[in-house]
Amino acid sequence: MRLGPTEFKLLHFLMTHPERVHSRSQLLDRVWGDHVFIEERTVDVHVKRLRDALSAVQCAHLIKTVRGAGYRIMR
Repeated sequence: MRLGPTEFKLLHFLMTHPERVHSRSQLLDRVWGDHVFIEERTVDVHVKRLRDALSAVQCAHLIKTVRGAGYRIMR
């Protein structure tokens, strides 16, 4: 499993805040920083990359999409 630096930061953040739903804007602020101006849909791209990497160890199912709210990681 290979993770890029952003996917690693995203995974680390989700793992340190399990079960909690985080909106795209919250993830942008916490993972990318509040000084970065990028589209919220960028989060979706990185979540997909993270899921692809985690699928190699059968863990992609741990990252859940909460429709209309954001993402969370299950324990």
